[in-house]
Amino acid sequence: MALKVPPALKFRPFFLMWLGLMISNAGSQMQLWALFWHIRKLSPDPIAVSGVGVARFVPILILSLFAGVVADRFNRRTVMLITQSVMTGVAVALAWLTWGGQITLWHIYALTAIQAVAMAFDSPARQSLVPNLVPKDVLPSAFSLQSLSFNVGSIVGPALSGWVIAAASQETTYLINAVSFLAVIGALLAIGQVAAQPVIPDEARVRSGGSLGAIRDGLRFIGSQPLILSAMILDFFATFFASANTLLPYIAQDVLHVGAVEYGWLSAAQSIGSVSVGLVLSQREHIRSQGPVVLGAVVVFGLATILFGVSTSFALTMLALIIIGGADTVSTIVRNTLRQLQTPDHLRGRMVSVNQIFFMGGPQLGEIEAGLAAQMAGVPGAVVIGGVGCIAAAAVVGLQWPVLRGYSGEKAEGSA
Repeated sequence: MALKVPPALKFRPFFLMWLGLMISNAGSQMQLWALFWHIRKLSPDPIAVSGVGVARFVPILILSLFAGVVADRFNRRTVMLITQSVMTGVAVALAWLTWGGQITLWHIYALTAIQAVAMAFDSPARQSLVPNLVPKDVLPSAFSLQSLSFNVGSIVGPALSGWVIAAASQETTYLINAVSFLAVIGALLAIGQVAAQPVIPDEARVRSGGSLGAIRDGLRFIGSQPLILSAMILDFFATFFASANTLLPYIAQDVLHVGAVEYGWLSAAQSIGSVSVGLVLSQREHIRSQGPVVLGAVVVFGLATILFGVSTSFALTMLALIIIGGADTVSTIVRNTLRQLQTPDHLRGRMVSVNQIFFMGGPQLGEIEAGLAAQMAGVPGAVVIGGVGCIAAAAVVGLQWPVLRGYSGEKAEGSA
C-alpha cells in the first residue's frame, strides 16, 4: 500500500500542534520511564510504584469534572499554555532536586501530584480542541495521528532514557523533558486564536446554573449515552487490570537481569507496536465494525499481557509488549473517535473530563493494584493476573452492553 499524506496533516493548525506534541511526548515519556527506574533505585519494594498511582489519581478524581467545565467555558488554547508551563516547572524541579542529591520518594510523589493537577486540566482542553482544528470527516485520521504522535514519542523517549541515564545522569532526563515542553508552547503560540472557539452557550450556562450545574449536564449526557458509557467502562477496567507494565523496572532488573539501556528498549516496545498500527490506521478515513474491533483489541491486549508476565526472555518480552502496544492503539483510536462523534461540540470538554476519570483513573488505580499484587504474589504473578482481568472485563462489557458490540461507526444524530 502506497503511503500518502494523512488528511488531517493538510490543516496547518493541527499539523503544528501534532508536531509539538510529538516532541513533548518524547520528553514526557523519557521522564516517566526514568522516574520508574529512579523509584526502583530508591526502593527495592514493588509497592513503591503504588505511591505514584495515588499521586496521579487523586488530583484527577477531584478536579477532572471541573476541568471539563473549564475546557468548555474558557479558551482551550490558553488553558493548554498554562498547563504546559506548569508541567515544565515540575520537570525542572525534579532535575534540580536530583542534581542536588536531595530527592526522596516523597519528593517524587508530591511533584507527580502537581503534574497530575496540570494534566487534569490539559487533557480535556487538548482533546476538545482537535475537532476545532480539522473537519469532522477527517477526525479518525486526526485521532490516529495523535496516537501516532504519542507513540513515536513513546519510542524515542524511553529508548533515549536508558542511554541518557547510562551515559549522563538521571537528572538529565528530567531536564530534557523540561526543554521539550517548549515545542508545544511554541506550536500553540504559532497557531494563534482558533476559529469558532467553543464555549458553553449562554442559554446553556443560564439553564445549568453555574459550574456545578454544568457538571451535572455533562454527567446527565454521559448517562443518557450507553454507547459512550460502555466504552468508558471498558477503558477503565482494561487499563486497571493491564497497568502492570509500571512494574517493568522490577522485571528488567530482577527477572530479565538487564541494565538501563535494555530497560529503555523494553519501555519503548509498546510504542513500536502502537506506531506500526497507528501509521496504517492514519491512512484510513473510516474503520468498519468499530464495536467488535474495540472489544477484540482489548482481548488481544489481555492475552499479550499474560505472555509478558510469563516470559523470562528479553526477546519474548519485547514481542509481547509490541503486541500490547498495537492492540491498545486500535482500541484507543476507536474509542476516541466514537466519543467525539457522539458528543455535541459544547459538551465535548465535559465529556472528555468524565472520560478522563476512566482512562486516566484506570491506569493510576491499576498502578496501585499492581504494586500491591506484586508485593503479595510476585511481579510476574501480578502481570498475569492483570491480563486475565483485562480479558474478563472485555467479556463482561460486551455482554452487558450489546449497543457496543453492534456499533459500526456511525455518527449520532444532532452531534456537532
